[in-house]
Amino acid sequence: MDGRGLARAYYDDVVGPLLAVQGLPHAAGRLGSGSDVLGLDDATSRDHDWGLRLTLLVDEDRRDEVDAFLAAKLPDTYAGLPTRFPFTGQTENIHHVEVSSVEGFVISRLGADPRRGLSTIDWLTMTGQAVLEVVGGPVFVDQAGDLTAVRDRLQWYPDDVWRYVVACDWMRLSEEMPLMSRAGELGDDLGSRVIAARLVDIAVHLAFMIERRWPPYPKWRGTMFARLACAREVGDALRKTVKADHWRYRQQQLARALEHLLNRQRAAGLPAPAPATVDFWDRPYLHPNGAIATALLACVPDLPPGRGSVEQRSDNVAVLTDATARRALIT
Repeated sequence: MDGRGLARAYYDDVVGPLLAVQGLPHAAGRLGSGSDVLGLDDATSRDHDWGLRLTLLVDEDRRDEVDAFLAAKLPDTYAGLPTRFPFTGQTENIHHVEVSSVEGFVISRLGADPRRGLSTIDWLTMTGQAVLEVVGGPVFVDQAGDLTAVRDRLQWYPDDVWRYVVACDWMRLSEEMPLMSRAGELGDDLGSRVIAARLVDIAVHLAFMIERRWPPYPKWRGTMFARLACAREVGDALRKTVKADHWRYRQQQLARALEHLLNRQRAAGLPAPAPATVDFWDRPYLHPNGAIATALLACVPDLPPGRGSVEQRSDNVAVLTDATARRALIT
């Protein structure tokens, strides 16, 4: 049984009946962190922090009471697995029914509660992974409907913010694509490959943005990219970009990927002036067509061009996993 199926059975057979005795309104699901939240766990996932896990959301003033009740009433095992076990870095065996309120859980992931409305800054402080920890996993019950309301409001960016983050990816590509070619021309193949890898990562992010899908953190990004509608055509060109043994072929394949992405962007109803790439001055290099970002930014708020969302500004894990640090970086 995978983690999501295990969590559902654990709720149905053990946790749900215990709460029913108490007559306690609640929401429950497999949310938060863990590969199983997205249905991506396998045998390797079971070597740490995997097992009987749930997110249980109750009224804030009942949270400690419910946590203590479960600690006292949960059986020692279920489905042959312990209900109490230590997470990485811990030594104490405790249960992993994460008891919180809707507000507390959502703010811990996002830094804001969507039910109160989200500003442009709020949207830009959220990573795709943070949103997926709220919307990516299954919900087993939501008696008050508050969790469902949150998830509904997190389906995607408002249109103006969407255009902005798409534009910023094109601008990020423009900043370094000629450098990839210049490094290669100078004989610095390693430097050219390093830049190419960064550009491929941006192109993958752009693919998620165009298809209105939240990107997970890097371990699972390629796996979930493969499920996008554009993955076959764009992915083929991007793989050839990172494998290329000569900078000219590397540049050619990246340009091919960007042309596919621009076509997808147009089909999504976003501005997409052709072509995707143009010559870089009189040099034998290509870079993204500046008209693309300009057209996208014509209909967005007064935001700093090129900076984008927090995951477009930094790849520092300590920042991206901390809602307070993310907000500090944006504001």
